Order: sequence, then C-alpha cells, then structure tokens
Amino acid sequence: MSTLSTHVLDTALGRPAEGISIVLEQWLPDGWVHLHAGITDGDGRIRQLSPAPLAAGRYRLVAALSDYFQRSGRPSLWPQAQIDVQLPGDEAHYHLPFLITPWSWSTYRGS
Repeated sequence: MSTLSTHVLDTALGRPAEGISIVLEQWLPDGWVHLHAGITDGDGRIRQLSPAPLAAGRYRLVAALSDYFQRSGRPSLWPQAQIDVQLPGDEAHYHLPFLITPWSWSTYRGS
C-alpha cells in the first residue's frame, strides 16, 4: 500500500500557493471516484491527502487553479491541473507537487 502527498508552489511568485482546492480520485471500472479533498495551507500543503494507504491502481489529483489566480488578480490559462498516476501498490511514498504559473504547470516525483 502506497502513501501519497502533494503541495503547490507558485513558481512565478517563488512561494507556496495557499487556498487551492485539491481532490484525490481513484479510477474504478465505473469511472472516477472521489476519495478525499482538501485546501492547501500557508505552506502550500495538504497535510492529510489520503486518510488511509492506497492500493495499487490509478489515481488522480485535481487542483482547482482559477480561483487562486483570480484572487491575486492574475489571468490564467489553466482552470485546473491534473496529475494522473498509476501507483504500483508497493510500500513507497509518492510526493507529487504541482509547480504552477498563470501560463504553465508541471509536476515531478519528489521525496
């Protein structure tokens, strides 16, 4: 069973992105199922992304970006960003941050 964490960094401003809603979903035969949701804190993190370890399978993190950029008065191309990941079911921890700007976003596997 794997664990998963995330945080959001506004690389245009060089600081964590506070107040972004992130939803964790799992892909099942009937489609995407909502598992958990949270809002990033002052450090850009959600401390409890998943209440329990995750079995092998496909998951996605959906970050709602449009409200964040609107609050700061910046237009944005991306209303949301999604990380779609296949977890192998090992006992590893997967840290998947969002790096955002109004005109781009990316991710990587952190530690």
